[in-house]
This record gives sequence, structure tokens and C-alpha cells, in this order.
Amino acid sequence: MSEARARLLSTATKIFYAEGIHSVGVDRIIAEAQVTRATLYRHFAGKEELVLAYLDQADRGIRAQVATAGASDGSAADRVRAVSRSITEGIRSPGFRGCAFLNAVAEYPDASHPIHQAVLAHRQWFLDTVTDLLAQAGCTPADAAGRHLVMLRDGAMAAGCLFDPALVSETLLHGVEGILQASTAADPPGSRSGTRAGHGPDRRQMII
Repeated sequence: MSEARARLLSTATKIFYAEGIHSVGVDRIIAEAQVTRATLYRHFAGKEELVLAYLDQADRGIRAQVATAGASDGSAADRVRAVSRSITEGIRSPGFRGCAFLNAVAEYPDASHPIHQAVLAHRQWFLDTVTDLLAQAGCTPADAAGRHLVMLRDGAMAAGCLFDPALVSETLLHGVEGILQASTAADPPGSRSGTRAGHGPDRRQMII
């Protein structure tokens, strides 16, 4: 990545996340990134492509965060807890303004828009990932547990910039613990067939 492209993307990311997408014009991004208009259009076809690059960067960062947490030592349930703790670290971070993807989709409600589609793709990946982790932890039905965790995460991301982030984080972790305890106690050992990825109900289009 060239220095100019990196500066443009870094500047756009900071402003889009803090202030929203529609409220920020390319002129401001150009000015704050200290590049020319020609430089911006050499790297991005327009604002929409810059927004997609911003979301792609956010997606990559979250995937890496979840992969690191999911690879931690301990049981499968401990890996679910580690992923949940990684979410609370973001909620507690300075400048937290909620979920970049939920914020973006609120500005692009048209389901056919590329930015809306990028948000759905990210959320489908997250749902699939946590559902698989919960299945490994013995949660049944794993699909329902995965949707429950995603809903808890969404609520925490929304509340984290409105209320005490420490209390919101504590509530999220308590809720995840409840999912683990309830869904692993729901069925006796050996009754988990059909709950792992690819065997339960189709998870496509099941994102809240």
C-alpha cells in the first residue's frame, strides 16, 4: 500500500467512525490526509470505494482479533469466553462509537447497495464463526446459541457508547456465560448431531 493510499484510508477511517459516512465529504478527507484530489481518485474510484475499503479494513481487524481469541488455550467454552472478552476490550477502548458495520448499514438501508452487502457479509462470517465455536463447546442447538450471542453483542455495541462501558461489558460476559450454561445443559451428551456447522438449519439470511 502506498503512503498516500494509507494516509487516505487512515484519515477516512478515523472520520467515518467518529462522525458518520454521509456527513463527511471527500474534500475534508483530502484536506486532512494532505493529498490532492487527483491522488484520491488515483487510489479510489470515488467515496463509495473508499467506504468499502474502510469496512474491509475493519473486517480484517475483527477477523484477526477473533482468530487470536479463538486460538487461545483452554476448552472450547474458554475460547468463546475469550472472543467475548475481546469484544468488551473494544467497548472499553477510548473513542468507542459502536459497531462500524451497524453504523454503516444504518446509513445505507438499501439491501442491494454494495456497502449494505459488505455489512451483511461481515455479519454472516461473524455468526458462522461464533456458531461453530459454540458447537465445539457442546451448545445445542448451536445455531440458536450463535444468534443469541450475536444479539447480545449487538446490544452491547449499541449500549457501550451510551452507558457505562464497564457495566455493559460485564453484562455481555454474564449473558455469554448464561448461553454456555443453558445450551450445554439443554441436551444430554451424544444428542448434538446436526448442530455443527453445515448440519443444522441454514444460517444464511439468519443475521439479526
